[in-house]
Amino acid sequence: MTKSEAKIKAKELVSQMTVEEKISQLVYNAAAIDRLGIKEYNWWNEGAHGVARAGTATVFPHTIAMAATFDPELIETIGDVISTEGRIKYNQHVKYNDYDIFKGLTFWAPNINIFRDPRWGRGQETFGEDPYLSSVLGSAFIKGVQGDGEFLKAAACSKHFAVHSGPEKTRHGFDAKASLHDMYETYLPAFEKTVESGVAGVMGAYNRTNGEPCCAHSYLLREVLRGKWNFDGYVVSDCGALRDIYAEHHFTETKAEAAAVSLKSTCDLNCGETYSALVDAYEQDLITEEDVTAAAERLFMIRYLLGEFEESRPYSDIPFSKLDCREHRALNLRAAEQCPVLLKNDNYLPLDKETSKRIAVVGPNALSVTALEGNYNGYSSEYITIADGIRRVFTNADISVEKGSNYCDEAFCHWSGFQNMLSDGIATAAEADITILALGLDCSIEGEDTGYDNDYTACGDKKTLYLPATQQKLAEAVCDACDNVVVVLMCGSAIDLGEKVRNHAKAIIHAWYPGAFGGLAVANILAGVANPGGKLPVTIYDGNHNLPDFEDYSMLGRTYRYIEGEALYPFGYGLSFTKYAYSNAKVISSDENKITVSVDVKNIGEMAGVERVQAYASFTDSRTVTPHFQLCGIKALELAAGEEKTALLEIDRYWLKAVLDDGSRVEPDGKLELYFGGHQPDAVSNRLTGTECIKINIK
Repeated sequence: MTKSEAKIKAKELVSQMTVEEKISQLVYNAAAIDRLGIKEYNWWNEGAHGVARAGTATVFPHTIAMAATFDPELIETIGDVISTEGRIKYNQHVKYNDYDIFKGLTFWAPNINIFRDPRWGRGQETFGEDPYLSSVLGSAFIKGVQGDGEFLKAAACSKHFAVHSGPEKTRHGFDAKASLHDMYETYLPAFEKTVESGVAGVMGAYNRTNGEPCCAHSYLLREVLRGKWNFDGYVVSDCGALRDIYAEHHFTETKAEAAAVSLKSTCDLNCGETYSALVDAYEQDLITEEDVTAAAERLFMIRYLLGEFEESRPYSDIPFSKLDCREHRALNLRAAEQCPVLLKNDNYLPLDKETSKRIAVVGPNALSVTALEGNYNGYSSEYITIADGIRRVFTNADISVEKGSNYCDEAFCHWSGFQNMLSDGIATAAEADITILALGLDCSIEGEDTGYDNDYTACGDKKTLYLPATQQKLAEAVCDACDNVVVVLMCGSAIDLGEKVRNHAKAIIHAWYPGAFGGLAVANILAGVANPGGKLPVTIYDGNHNLPDFEDYSMLGRTYRYIEGEALYPFGYGLSFTKYAYSNAKVISSDENKITVSVDVKNIGEMAGVERVQAYASFTDSRTVTPHFQLCGIKALELAAGEEKTALLEIDRYWLKAVLDDGSRVEPDGKLELYFGGHQPDAVSNRLTGTECIKINIK
């Protein structure tokens, strides 16, 4: 069914409804209208890295982990599996008349906000700090979820529009102030590009942006989204965000006024109950029936595109046996092996798979399932923790496991126990030949508005770039007790392990929240069964780095594009068990829309691997503020030992333009150079990898 056909059918159906019936359809738990054959429908479903909160499903690595693959094709494949499993579940829900929450086909993912600050707890849900990477991977995810068939396989939703990335504690009343330059260079591109890619929905954010609530924003919603970008899909509020308009932002005095200003700003769907006041708003002449009708028509267009009203429902022939099937589990493991970033390796990894040495697995993430899942997760039929994975892979080793500490809290002489486990962790490490330190966080520490506030976290946002103190004490003590330490860090953000641990560790792996099979993936990397190839989608700063204030939304001093000083581990960086050589970069073709370039990449090591080819633009003598570098092209190349391939990169000129103070994109003044390599062309990456990018001049 084409969008035009769906619009016509939606218009015909909505025309038969009363105003009250139309209003009943503008809430996430839309009511049935029996006389028109309309079943109830709950719009709220989640699928950021697997179908969430509705029984068994494949739990893939979390979004920030997927971002580390720099691989749009892999992300699209994962999106396709998510919508396949979503359809499987939906078919059964309909069969058994189950129209509850998390049972529909409208997934409120991906989160394409920019991870501008490493303290933000929800950064784990994003594709990282770069607008290009977020655009490309977000679009690939959407394509996979929505499919390319006659009907939408499922409906994706880009969130949270716009200029949203903390703080969690005050998000319901916070005003994010951003210049037009920063909005159009950093905060809006991923939304613009996913709209171009055909995303079905866009979700507004909780906060205000430059004074107006995002879910009732006259500029962002009406002028930019609906106007400049011609978005004709549906807009949904974040859950409870419309209540914030009158109760927290005090933008309106009454609930009816908040409902009216949101609807007038083309917010079609309310996740919450504020739109229950639309009847009052209508009776008070704050809205017209035409306003209600327009929103209802957009919503039913989506439901028609999903095939809800077809006599023979699309995708109804997918067998239930495909849910969490062997093929999906294999993809999950492959993805989990592609995500970890090898930050350090003193020629220590890989370990001998057949070793009979004593291996200690110590740390709060040694046996943690929640650290596999991240947040917005489904429930896997099987989980393989770090300790489980090491037992499966190193079958001849003598393996011991100790928690050693909690994530954050430590108490002495605590009656319930499990508050001070330090001595057991140290003793285990002291007896071992090799210690795997499984450190990090989980979604109870960093996450969405957790309500948990202590010295380390403020409702999900970190207060420091270091580990929690109790883990830092454990890690340093283990380094004193054992010579051979490998750190496996599991979290959704950038953390500095501290100088002592960084220097002592033989190797450091950032494994993110790696999904249900993350422990096996990490063990396979430790043993060299898999070759790490992930690249950092965020900057890892020294713990004492002087970051701007968390509430400051200016990009100056933030991310690799505007960092002041040096990164500890830069965006785009990541080591491998093999080496790659780049040569022969050249422009193949050029027009007003794109530049096609090629570069030869050779695996000059002794192990097969996947290289993440990266292209960066550098602007010199621009009339406006421009990034140090701007990622503008990526390609994942699988290379056998000794193999050479040519990477073709189509670079959209959108990313090669300078953004002026008014937000317009223009041809840059001065020089425009392109760099190619397995990292960005900064001095720290060059030093850490021992390689330099190759450069070509564009103008």
